[in-house]
Amino acid sequence: MTPTIWREPVQDAWIDYNGHLSEPYYVLVFGHATDAVMDLVGIDATYRGAHDASLYTVEAHVRYLAEVPAAADLEVRSSVIGATSKLLWIWHELWVDDRLRATEEVLGVHVRSGRSVPFPDDIAARARAACVDPPAEASGQIRPVSER
Repeated sequence: MTPTIWREPVQDAWIDYNGHLSEPYYVLVFGHATDAVMDLVGIDATYRGAHDASLYTVEAHVRYLAEVPAAADLEVRSSVIGATSKLLWIWHELWVDDRLRATEEVLGVHVRSGRSVPFPDDIAARARAACVDPPAEASGQIRPVSER
């Protein structure tokens, strides 16, 4: 399946004292990309409002691979890499100028009225249909540079 694409420009307020995209804004942009994946599988604004339901992040892992300069145009390519009855596993890649700059792996749980619950059948089917194989980098662990 083709990745879901989210695009947005770097805002001036997102630039840190080193002249690059500051850490929290990677996560903000990845959050916007997660929203696009939620829309893809049917957890859109209409569904969330009608069912008091959403996807809550329970775990995330960000890898910062290269700096993002000021005034860059960001492109996040997102894929569903796993789904269970309640969980959605998402892989994001942040690209700038045809170079991979960061990745984020997110595990989200479906919540309705404050409790984790299974996805409705139609959402579960869309999530399963969207699944692709996880990349080799998924489920990684932090290790010293000398071990990479």
